[in-house]
Amino acid sequence: MVTVNPVAAADEFEEKSWSSQLIDLIRRQPLASAGGLVVLIMIFATIFANFLTPYDPEAASWVNQLTPPSAEFWLGTDAFGRDILTRIIYGARTALFVGFTAAFVGATGGLILGVASAYFGGRFDIICQRLVDIVMAFPLIVLALAVVATLGASTVNVIIAITIPFIPQCARVVRSSALAIREIPYVDAARALGYSHMRIIMKHMIPNVMAPYLIMLTTFVGQAILLEASLSYLGMGVQEPTPAWGLMLQGGAEEFAESAPWVPIFPGLAITLAVFGFNLFGDGLRDVLDPRLRSR
Repeated sequence: MVTVNPVAAADEFEEKSWSSQLIDLIRRQPLASAGGLVVLIMIFATIFANFLTPYDPEAASWVNQLTPPSAEFWLGTDAFGRDILTRIIYGARTALFVGFTAAFVGATGGLILGVASAYFGGRFDIICQRLVDIVMAFPLIVLALAVVATLGASTVNVIIAITIPFIPQCARVVRSSALAIREIPYVDAARALGYSHMRIIMKHMIPNVMAPYLIMLTTFVGQAILLEASLSYLGMGVQEPTPAWGLMLQGGAEEFAESAPWVPIFPGLAITLAVFGFNLFGDGLRDVLDPRLRSR
């Protein structure tokens, strides 16, 4: 007679159930899964950049100037003899730092502003929405350029320049969801019980608008990476010798487009894959978190 350990059987069932759910999710969201894979590869590269390449991303080597892709330099070298693959890997660290920081601060600021605007309403809501309209009237790149031109070119100022236009975008989306939540009876019950405004906002309003917040946060990361690369390409973002994808394009897009095409092509592909990956992952996250799309 064979005895079965019920605990082990339950653990095996849960493991199979979790793995089957993951496989089912990948089948239902193949593009989002591909985007998530790109995001994981970027995070892995930023964490283990020191172990993935033996070269210094900032050290010039005049002997190896504009070396084409080879067994020694897989993606070739730039005009200063620096390994392009190394600078792309370290550039991912710069892109993710700027992207995650700007996206988190901008989305969180928009979350607070949007919920407060919807909850208090009245004149406070009108003033907030008019300020949001004014900021959103400017294109992202124009507003970012204006902020960097005022504060100066540095990594911190680039983050500030990218964060400012993100706040009203998230505030507008979150406010639309918070307006519906404000009319739900349990919010009125919390007011009747004498709960403070802060407690109602933190305990009853914000947790119920986390879905649009997370979607906006993921989307903002891709936009922030593209904006950072654009500012660096224009010479108003991250400065040399810090490895950044926009700087790599600036140093090779025009001068070496024909003589050494590997110099601008590979950084451009890195930017494209990063933005594409975060956008796909954000779309998949929206489909999972939105009950209407999930039911389909």
